[in-house]
Amino acid sequence: MSARGLWRTMVVLTVIGLGVATYLTYIHYAGIKPLCGKGGGSCEIVQTSQYSKLAGVPVALIGLIGYVVILASLIAPEGEQSRFATVAFTFVGFGFSAYLTYREIFSIHHLCEWCLSSAVIVAILMVLSTVRFLRADDRTRTRPQTGPGARAASTQTAGADAPESTAPVGTAQL
Repeated sequence: MSARGLWRTMVVLTVIGLGVATYLTYIHYAGIKPLCGKGGGSCEIVQTSQYSKLAGVPVALIGLIGYVVILASLIAPEGEQSRFATVAFTFVGFGFSAYLTYREIFSIHHLCEWCLSSAVIVAILMVLSTVRFLRADDRTRTRPQTGPGARAASTQTAGADAPESTAPVGTAQL
């Protein structure tokens, strides 16, 4: 997959995750039952459990904020810092989702399909953001220098026995 295709895939997944988190946040504040498969009971049990809030803040809202932050890191100007930020945010999101999924399985004993879909999305985003970060790192290390200062830079790193030039960059030495 090309770098552009990888980025687009990540943006689409983030927007889908944003939609899931928005829906879960909406149903929390509206006090309505979530639309879920097999009667919808599991989602409602999970959404109203003691684990549905962290320090009084709905975990759905925390997820919504997380997806907004991930999207912001994706639309920030391309660079090593923005790619690293995306990796960091997705790792945090994955860890938080893993904790919540653990609570669903071992504490609540019910699984919410919406929550699981968000966990899968953030897991895929974590993998893709890591691949994107590592690929970009490889491209920058192996990219040949081009342009006006390329020859000067290559002669400066040619070796210890290369003659030092006092001529300004871009001028010929006679």
